[in-house]
Amino acid sequence: MEKQNATLSLPKALLREAKILSVERETSLSQLLVEALEELVRRRREYERARKRHSAMLRKGVDLGTGGQVQVRREELHERRPNLR
Repeated sequence: MEKQNATLSLPKALLREAKILSVERETSLSQLLVEALEELVRRRREYERARKRHSAMLRKGVDLGTGGQVQVRREELHERRPNLR
């Protein structure tokens, strides 16, 4: 994979913690940042795929087994029943 340098400006406290984390994980700060960015990009791609999949499902619709026929009258759905206590 071809690489390209990037200059970052980070808060000192964050940089200090990131360096400690990279030492604990026995990796370079650069590799730690690569892994974090790859994870963010992966999540974004997965979200986009899921969004497209669900949008397609909504456009297609879901078979409710009614054959497109309403089985219940509106009045029946909204009829009030006495409170049974």
